[in-house]
Amino acid sequence: MAAMTPDVVRGAVGAVGRTPLIQFEELSEFTKCRILGKAEFLNPGGSVKDRIAAALIADGEATGRLVPGGEIVEATAGNTGIGLAMAAAARGYRTAFTVPAGLAAEKVAYLRLLGAEVIEAPDVPFSDERHFYHAAARLAAERGAFHADQFRNLANRDAHYRTTGPELWRQTGGEISALVAAAGTGGTLAGTGRYLKEQAAGIKVVLADPIGSALYSYVKRGVLAADDHDYIAEGIGIGRLVPNFEGAPVDDALQVTDRALVETAYRVLRREGLLLGMSAALNVWAAARVALRLGPGHTVVTVLPDGGERYRSKLYDPAWLAARDLTPRFPDLLGLLAL
Repeated sequence: MAAMTPDVVRGAVGAVGRTPLIQFEELSEFTKCRILGKAEFLNPGGSVKDRIAAALIADGEATGRLVPGGEIVEATAGNTGIGLAMAAAARGYRTAFTVPAGLAAEKVAYLRLLGAEVIEAPDVPFSDERHFYHAAARLAAERGAFHADQFRNLANRDAHYRTTGPELWRQTGGEISALVAAAGTGGTLAGTGRYLKEQAAGIKVVLADPIGSALYSYVKRGVLAADDHDYIAEGIGIGRLVPNFEGAPVDDALQVTDRALVETAYRVLRREGLLLGMSAALNVWAAARVALRLGPGHTVVTVLPDGGERYRSKLYDPAWLAARDLTPRFPDLLGLLAL
């Protein structure tokens, strides 16, 4: 058998990471800063969650909670499930995922194509035992399966400390003024932020939070409180403090409206040719706002968690947007960043 070379990897999991940084040309010129997005949609499973999938499985194996031929159960808004199903297929595990009602149909279809069992749970508050997180914990207990638990399992943020942070530091030559990103489990922001601050304490870590999530309030005032507002972004924002986010080195936070998310997605599509997912568009808007706040000459990095193909039935469907009064209006850049 031929020897492996640096350009050949073993299976899909071996291709995770080492994603490029993309400079947003129009926004960079407007803000007089470098605004860079980590293209996580180029991972083999199509999202940033590919990074944590192998780490969660390795944790299960190391602790004996995941045995050969066993089953992995997880609560997911789609992307973590896809990453886990991809990695599980390569290692001979079965997968079952609980998802919130109304999840993008493209994600559910992808999970099933990967051979996963998908169980839809009502879209209810976390305090309700029918919530998809609690449903996954019960299912794992009933079946004697491994509950990957991306919210509580610290293998999540450790994976970003070991991979995403070092990649960003190397790709920018250490020239980073701020890291700006949303949080769901908090693993990306916590792990990446911790690594970058260990390299240069002056780097600002800024949370981008959809209105309706409680994390903005927690960062700004130390209290978990959220407006009674439904937001369209999937997989980000949360109403509770989870272990992966707890202790994250976050310096500041800003809130992002659904309108800002939508307008940014369509602006980037038309001007940069990139079809971004919901959280990616939210992150880009927030990064540009932070760049304006910092002033010319800074480098602001963010994460592009997934691509827009997974939201064709939502973010890129005119009827879906119109029903929510979110049809794009295409404001100029000044108007966009004032949203």
